Amino acid sequence: MNVIIITGASSGMGAEFAFQLDYSVGNIDEIWLIARRREAMLEVAQNMEHTTRVLDMDITNAAHIARFKNVLEKDKPVIRMLVNCAGYGVMGQFAKLDMNEQLGMVDVNCRALTQLTYMCIPYMRKNSRIIQLASSAAFMPQPGFAVYAASKAYVFSFSRALGRELKARKIYVTAVCPGPVNTPFFDTAEKNGKILAVKKLAMAQADKVVEKAISDSFHKREKSVYGGWINAFGIAAKLIPHRLILAFLPNK
Repeated sequence: MNVIIITGASSGMGAEFAFQLDYSVGNIDEIWLIARRREAMLEVAQNMEHTTRVLDMDITNAAHIARFKNVLEKDKPVIRMLVNCAGYGVMGQFAKLDMNEQLGMVDVNCRALTQLTYMCIPYMRKNSRIIQLASSAAFMPQPGFAVYAASKAYVFSFSRALGRELKARKIYVTAVCPGPVNTPFFDTAEKNGKILAVKKLAMAQADKVVEKAISDSFHKREKSVYGGWINAFGIAAKLIPHRLILAFLPNK
């Protein structure tokens, strides 16, 4: 049984990946949707042509992960694509934000992503794909978004290294590094009143970001960046010392 697995599939980028892969990918028996909100995933599934399996689970919950492991061992699917979209960010000064919420970012964005990737790789075959949702925040430190940016830097670095390790097996890894995307992400990110100023300049639509990510994955590219402003930011973050950029960024 050939399957695609998508985390964070109840809304936003995860739901968009589900819709676009449902439309564009053949030779797939099932698309597995993973998120906490079952009802929202059922709504997504209703608009898809492929057979779907809705797995309502918290990917940071050990019991839920054990349940998922049992599903893999029982069904022994061939995972043609793993899309790790689950994640969140909260903006604000590190010392003023809730510590448990920030540790939760690390758990979801880093630990759970790593664990799910590890669990799925044994079920992958030649020409399988892994898409990891990183962020342009991974390109350099982000005052006011410190833990989130650091977590996405982990995802970006991990994805590039993993791609090199899996290349001999012809399993290809793409890190998606968007700027601000018009999704419910900002409902959580900006809940403390801090607004991401670059939103008005570089806000992208989810369908465009996902379309490019799928294309870049198909072409075996290790990184997917959508939009001229974000590509320019990525180049600047490589060429200009970060201490100089940080000196001009607001620190409140």
